[in-house]
Amino acid sequence: MSSQRALLSECGHPQQSVLMPEIVHAAYYRDSYRVELSRNRLTVCDAFHGIFMHRPTWMKLIMMSRNYLISMFGVAVPASAEIMHPCMRSDYQVGEKIGAWPIFYLGSEELVAGRDNSHLDFRLSIVRVEEEQTAAIVVSTVCLTHNWFGRAYIQLIRPFHRWGLKYLIRQAILAGRL
Repeated sequence: MSSQRALLSECGHPQQSVLMPEIVHAAYYRDSYRVELSRNRLTVCDAFHGIFMHRPTWMKLIMMSRNYLISMFGVAVPASAEIMHPCMRSDYQVGEKIGAWPIFYLGSEELVAGRDNSHLDFRLSIVRVEEEQTAAIVVSTVCLTHNWFGRAYIQLIRPFHRWGLKYLIRQAILAGRL
């Protein structure tokens, strides 16, 4: 477990990200986690697959329950099939979906996916970084809220999001996917 902790650490949003600093700093919620890679040639899409395409069934069911509840407030949510049986491909383009999220930006060093909704805009960024012969990725979440519902939603899910994201990253490390 101690070597796993050495591979995962909380950090700031990377400066080389395409997400503009003024947007990141204005976000109602943001977090970033740095993950040292044991697989040096991993692409940002491979890293996304390694983390988000291997959710346990219990987590998928929780996400579907959450989606059902928030859809009652008119919030657009992904289809249940996108959560239960995400499609993994070898090639993606901006505008297509990776997992349940549309891709906003895709380059060799960064993937930005997310969703815009009436209550908040959500971005997930995976940035590949090289530091002193160590390959790593930084997984960041940035949420801009539009109203009281967005702020209340973030307050409600924040602890679950933080725990769940770290859980998925740790599972990917243990399974050798990163």
